[in-house]
Amino acid sequence: MTASSASRPPLAAIFGASGLTLTEHERAFFRESRPVGYILFARNVQTPEQVSALVSDLRGLDPTHDPLILIDQEGGRVQRLRPPHWRFAPCGADFGKLFATNPEAARRVLRLNMNLIGRELVDLGIDVDCAPVLDVPAAGAHDVIGDRAYGCTPDVVAELAGVAAEGLVDAGVIPVIKHIPGHGRATADSHKELPLVDADIATLRNTDFQAFARYVASATDPAFAMTAHVVYRAIDPDNPATLSSRVISDIIRGEIGFRGLLMSDDLSMHALVGSFEDRTERSLAAGCDVVLHCNGDMTEMTAIARAAAPIGDRARAALDTVAPLRRKPRRDVGDVMAAEVIVINALRRA
Repeated sequence: MTASSASRPPLAAIFGASGLTLTEHERAFFRESRPVGYILFARNVQTPEQVSALVSDLRGLDPTHDPLILIDQEGGRVQRLRPPHWRFAPCGADFGKLFATNPEAARRVLRLNMNLIGRELVDLGIDVDCAPVLDVPAAGAHDVIGDRAYGCTPDVVAELAGVAAEGLVDAGVIPVIKHIPGHGRATADSHKELPLVDADIATLRNTDFQAFARYVASATDPAFAMTAHVVYRAIDPDNPATLSSRVISDIIRGEIGFRGLLMSDDLSMHALVGSFEDRTERSLAAGCDVVLHCNGDMTEMTAIARAAAPIGDRARAALDTVAPLRRKPRRDVGDVMAAEVIVINALRRA
């Protein structure tokens, strides 16, 4: 740590580590760069004791800095914590099916399910979950979203995503809504290539964007959101949302009304091209508050750190907003096994 690090705001970046423990190179780099947070993946997960130790190590690198610790723990296909040490949570679509026949039961067990996820995260020292998904799948779209979605209409998706977020907040975990302003009609997987969406602006407003707008309008504090690496040709035919000042300013900040911390999706995904300096500079210039880089590649992270700036006022305000949540006692759901049985039985009856 340099002598001035205590007075420096965090870097507008979230980085991933390469393995189960930190290398000496990572320790030095993270200590010097002071990213706003770290994200964990399956390569970083073995046992509860190991994950807790890794989280403690990341938080202990700099006594003047309390970084966010993120993970993708949606349920279904996307969960980094898995059996035998952690429960296998249902996917979003399972709750949507129950909602179609018994909305009240769906709300109750979804909130309980997400609270159980939140408890597992808090027990490990993780305080941010990259969930819920607010994407609205369209017919013929790529299945990269698929059963991760809570339904096929913006009203159902917004309502159930709101319930899911409440369950996380009950446990003391910060939700991240994704992938704003909507990945549901993309015909390609942005991990592998750049999706191009041809829908007209009226269709987008009434479906994809509407789910996020309804969520933002009803949420108490929609503090964090993650962008979509998707080109909406009706708005900006040349740039994916992550790199588009038009999409971020006019749609995400404007029509949708999101005012919190906006992070990019992973800069190492193949939807994006160019150097990592360029990806970082363009994301931040377009209006992202923080860039996300997940794969733990030191060369790429070093390039991002060179190009990124300290977090700005909006990101600082969002972090101040969630600070009490990170410290609050979680709401006790009682016996965890009994709660899990309630969730499983309710979904079986759907």
